[in-house]
Amino acid sequence: MEDNTIFKISSKIKEIRKEKGITIQDLADRAGVSKGLISQIENNRTAPSLFVLINIVNSLEVDLNEFFKDFKSSANEGPIIVRKKKDYEAFEKEQAEGFHYQRIFASSIEKSTLDIVLLELAPDATRPMVETEAFEYKYIIQGEVEYVFPDQVVSLSAGDSIFFDGRLSHTPRNIGKSTAIMLIVYFFDAKA
Repeated sequence: MEDNTIFKISSKIKEIRKEKGITIQDLADRAGVSKGLISQIENNRTAPSLFVLINIVNSLEVDLNEFFKDFKSSANEGPIIVRKKKDYEAFEKEQAEGFHYQRIFASSIEKSTLDIVLLELAPDATRPMVETEAFEYKYIIQGEVEYVFPDQVVSLSAGDSIFFDGRLSHTPRNIGKSTAIMLIVYFFDAKA
């Protein structure tokens, strides 16, 4: 899909589900998919097939035309794209407390998708280990962070960076006493 459409779809599904007071499990049951798949879709960890997307939208009791009415392409923005801080899009991920994400930019480039995010990680932030269908680059702007992998823990300070295959189970942990800030770049490969 073009530009950040997949991220808009994920956000809109979550927004409508919450507005209607529908749990992830209820939506999964209605759409005939697993709870895990709904969670992954809502948290930009996987893209739904067209069939699954239609089932989810129908399960939310929303007309497809209504669901997509606010979607517009940014393909005509030209070769230079500027995002002001006020235009960053806040979003949440599953089972994460103290994680404050802001999407800076997302776009399809050739057959891949690039998603650039700013994450503020509170000292008491918690989240289970996750996997993402993307390669991930993290740059520590402020603070002290540990990246926890199944067989390794990597300590990072301001100015350090890390790049890894997000399909490897992982989670960050703020080990400092103040908020840590990270610039994150997700590279979603269309072939993955």
